[in-house]
Amino acid sequence: MGIVEDAQNVKVLGSGTRFIVLGHGFGTDQSVWKHLVPHVIDEFRVVLYDNMGAGTTNPDYFDFERYSTLEGYAYDLIAILEELQIDSCIFVGHSVSAMVGAIASITRPDLFSKLIMISASPRYLNDVDYYGGFEQEDLNQLFEAIGSNYKAWCAGFAPLAVGGELESVAVQEFSRTLFNMRPDIALSVAQTIFQSDMRQILGLITVPCHILQSVKDLAVPVVISEYLHQHIAADSIVEVMSTYGHLPQLSSPDVVVPLLLKHIRNDIEA
Repeated sequence: MGIVEDAQNVKVLGSGTRFIVLGHGFGTDQSVWKHLVPHVIDEFRVVLYDNMGAGTTNPDYFDFERYSTLEGYAYDLIAILEELQIDSCIFVGHSVSAMVGAIASITRPDLFSKLIMISASPRYLNDVDYYGGFEQEDLNQLFEAIGSNYKAWCAGFAPLAVGGELESVAVQEFSRTLFNMRPDIALSVAQTIFQSDMRQILGLITVPCHILQSVKDLAVPVVISEYLHQHIAADSIVEVMSTYGHLPQLSSPDVVVPLLLKHIRNDIEA
């Protein structure tokens, strides 16, 4: 096993000649895909990994400078594919990993046959003629809350992000993985994600994109899915799901898993 694979807890499951690579969002780890994996391992080889900084990774390996931009994560993804000698994959990216996959696909389009984006946003901050959902003051308060009492912030943020009842299994699961992160790393990762602006790269994406978005999502307004569709250079399609929350693959697997399987198996009609 290579250094990158070891550091990022890479697992390859299933059988078949085609690869699916699953990238998770902020505050989670590869366990967020637990409802999808059983449905694809008979047909595909499935690659799971944890983003550096996730609670399941060694915090000593977290390089604050490298991960101050999303490019650091994109280079990790490319390194994983190279170490596993994968020459083409379907990449399913949740939240920040959707943009990470996009960056990686611009650098190495040969490695990706399709990008499936769940709850993706190129920019969270509102701007002139752009609605990202947050003002800078909102984000400053978010960072202040993470920095001052991480445990309390996790307890409040998890149900809002999942969009479920406090007692729901999905909320408990997200609370667990969120709280597993080291607080200073969580703050740094949140700042990198929420202050990022990837709008300028959308016109450089050449790999077909399937954009899946909850109808209601605390972090990503539903209009963002249409913005991505309009600005991505490659062929793209949007599916607004009848789900609530930012982690629909965890909170509404009965809706999301069949849709994901459809998008994994079907190519965009030319």
